[in-house]
Amino acid sequence: MQQDNKLAFVFPGQGSQAVGMLSPLAEDYPVIIETYSEASKALGFDLWERVQNGPESELNKTEITQPALLAAGVAMWRLWEQAGGGRPRVMAGHSLGEYTALVCAEVIAFADAVALVAERGRLMQEAVPAGTGAMAAVLGLDDDVVGECCSRAGEGQIVSIANFNSPGQIVIAGHARAVERASVLAKEAGAKRVVPLPVSVPSHCQLMEAAADKFAERLNAVTFSDGKIPVIQNVDVEVRSAAGEIKTVLVKQLHQPVKWVETILKIKSMGITDIIESGPGKVLTGLIKRIDKELNAVALTDKQSLETALAAY
Repeated sequence: MQQDNKLAFVFPGQGSQAVGMLSPLAEDYPVIIETYSEASKALGFDLWERVQNGPESELNKTEITQPALLAAGVAMWRLWEQAGGGRPRVMAGHSLGEYTALVCAEVIAFADAVALVAERGRLMQEAVPAGTGAMAAVLGLDDDVVGECCSRAGEGQIVSIANFNSPGQIVIAGHARAVERASVLAKEAGAKRVVPLPVSVPSHCQLMEAAADKFAERLNAVTFSDGKIPVIQNVDVEVRSAAGEIKTVLVKQLHQPVKWVETILKIKSMGITDIIESGPGKVLTGLIKRIDKELNAVALTDKQSLETALAAY
């Protein structure tokens, strides 16, 4: 596998899941089912069956969504490697996708990561009972205006920016009532739309600090290795390969914002021109095109897109 100095790989987070995802590719490429079988063994239940048959409400439970998306991204990366695709110069993942990137960079063993993200999801759900928290996407407002709406909406509760996804697309998270208040203020401030997200926990805000403390203990029990491919981390947009540093920053990632715009601009600053999204859907590809139109972003969503990408890289 030759390194391509102009190529980066990115991996999606929660919100990219769908019942039946990767099914068409699984018919042609056995590595998809093999990867999910490995994940199922680590979890103690049939993850592929849950992904293929749902119901959607089950797949959207954080402790199921996280290992399901991790397995999807790793399966697509393994397929890319098997087919002789180019080796990227750097990797990044959006939120949960950062763990996928770390598996593909050989920082964390896949089976360890599957168990780790399932526990991450469980601790996140435990920290904020279902219905207590919420997340919403705010479209068409500047970052500072959204931040001001959150400040005004708090009223003793928590609501803050969770994801800087692209210019004009910000995700907020916190207590459900506070998110509702911030959403109303955002609309009054001129937001084109405010869309509640189908998630069961409010990620990347202060409400996750209790989960982060417990998760740190679990994380410390897992062996990390220095990465074979550098990974850009969400919290501070730093490029890392050293195992100890990566682990420390992962704990903060639970309760601090995802700086996706800065991550993509960092990738571009490295001289990279092409970005491949590895996983189900093409959410990140859409965000990348809004962040910088000069970047060539493609998603591996089916056999045709895979073959086209393989021919190019």
